[in-house]
Amino acid sequence: QALAAGRTLTIADVGVGDPGGDWSRFEQATGNEVNLVSIGNAPSAVVNQLIAGGGQSTFDVINIVGGMQKPLVDNDLILELGTGRLPNWQGNSYIEQYLAPATPGFQFIGYEDKIYGVPTVLQGDSFAYLPQETGDLDSYAALFDPRFKGFVALEDNYTTAGQKTALFLKHSGQAEINDPADMTPDEVRTVIDYLVEQKKAGQFRVIWSSFEQAVNLITSKEVHVIDCWEPMVFVARDQGHEVVYAAPKEGYLLWAMAAYLVNNPERSEEDLKATYDLLDFMLGPWYGAKITLLRGYMTNPMAPEYARSHPEEFSAEEAARIAEITEGVQRKFEQGGTWQNRWPTHVDAYEEEWQRFKAA
Repeated sequence: QALAAGRTLTIADVGVGDPGGDWSRFEQATGNEVNLVSIGNAPSAVVNQLIAGGGQSTFDVINIVGGMQKPLVDNDLILELGTGRLPNWQGNSYIEQYLAPATPGFQFIGYEDKIYGVPTVLQGDSFAYLPQETGDLDSYAALFDPRFKGFVALEDNYTTAGQKTALFLKHSGQAEINDPADMTPDEVRTVIDYLVEQKKAGQFRVIWSSFEQAVNLITSKEVHVIDCWEPMVFVARDQGHEVVYAAPKEGYLLWAMAAYLVNNPERSEEDLKATYDLLDFMLGPWYGAKITLLRGYMTNPMAPEYARSHPEEFSAEEAARIAEITEGVQRKFEQGGTWQNRWPTHVDAYEEEWQRFKAA
């Protein structure tokens, strides 16, 4: 039936879920094609795209950093997952290990004891630096070190730069913060007061907002320390630059990406089945291995072995790299830190305070 139907399924992705444009294994197996389009990752922008931008009727899947189920569910924009329709779900030990109910990781795929997100990647973030300019660094203190004044960049995102700052202030005893992942309005204000003070002192060269911009800041040496994602480091290294992704003593910003099933009231049961087939493919070993190799994220437990046992698809060097990346991310989760919170309890306070920082 699927082969006869020849459906086109649309994924809205933040930029890291594309396996190099190669969906042929899914398309050959099902007869369905994949259309991948870009979507922003800011929580309010995602909701607006689905409600006002026509995404609810256009997208079948949105693949974004998880953790914002509340506004998506409250606005009836995504469907609860029937995990029994995903064969690869049962074999994914990472779900139980990192994303189980009653653990911080569950917030990336679930809401009110129900599951909505398919975990496509897992990662822990910190910051990058140019060792020839800074020496070895192992603390978020580097982002605020006067030695690097004017050569530091932060991401324009309170769920990353803001939360890492809170983790640093708590760990260093400079602020009373109970939970860096879900701060009170007063705690958020304290963090932003600190960031505004640093900004006015000229600590930050720029507040970056795109993948390409961040990579350019590193490779041009316009900044020496940058709050960023690890895939940016891989790109910079591929271009011949010596860049290190830090292992901070305060811990990592841990997170998972989730693929959500968009609630399109016009979708037929046949289309729904085809969409579940796509979600299961994204939980599968080939897709996982490819994304790990391309993006530097841990994906699913089957990926490293698949790469090793399929030399016609992945070279020995690539398989070793996939295993190395997977082991590296596992170490990040073992070290811990704070789980990124995409939709904090006092999200309005976060957004208002972050705008104050940007305007300072």
